[in-house]
Amino acid sequence: MRKLAAGNWKMNGSLAALAEVNDLIAAHPAPACEMLLCPPATLISAMAAIVRGSALLVGAQDCHTHSAGAHTGDISALMLAEAGATHVIVGHSERRTDHGETDAQVAAKAQAAQAAGLVAIVCLGETEAQRDAGTTLAVIGAQLDASVPEASTAANLVIAYEPVWAIGTGRTPTVAQIAEVHGFLRQRLAGRIGAEAAGVRLLYGGSVKPSNAAEIFAIADVDGALVGGASLKAADFGPIVAALSAA
Repeated sequence: MRKLAAGNWKMNGSLAALAEVNDLIAAHPAPACEMLLCPPATLISAMAAIVRGSALLVGAQDCHTHSAGAHTGDISALMLAEAGATHVIVGHSERRTDHGETDAQVAAKAQAAQAAGLVAIVCLGETEAQRDAGTTLAVIGAQLDASVPEASTAANLVIAYEPVWAIGTGRTPTVAQIAEVHGFLRQRLAGRIGAEAAGVRLLYGGSVKPSNAAEIFAIADVDGALVGGASLKAADFGPIVAALSAA
């Protein structure tokens, strides 16, 4: 499988920030991994125009479960695809926490994304309290079972493991902790979608930065990263792409 370096800009960025995209493309014209940036919805079309013909892909940070309708303020997967997106993040912990999204809603969004021809990046992860209680695998196993559509394949699904306590905190799980979770996810996913699970990319996310990227990418069953703050600048995201290309 081709590994994936995905960047989530979250609620950051402006038209002026798209200069970083040009810098990233120039520095990595033909990386050995896939590169993806997920900007705010307001920048998808503009970013898609810039990356056309390059190795960089554009994704979105969320989508609605329906393709159209009376859903003020929401954006459908079909609209995102038309704007130039190829991927969409669903079920990020910030969506689950800030908007109360359930596993069932995440699964419906993932299914809508796949129906629109997008790759769904389904996020899973435990809180600090759940980690301390020793329930990490039970929590993410339940999330995976209920958040991944049954018709998922290696071509339309990516799983991102993001321990909530490590997102934007500077804290990173140990190599052993990451390896345990990713190995568990691969096995659990096989029980969910069968042989296709072997080709589904499992990303790690949570304070990934140039200084720890190579160590993380050397872990078995880590097929890339979902990067937050470090994806905003080409000078930070580029070394992560390079580390993944070399892994």
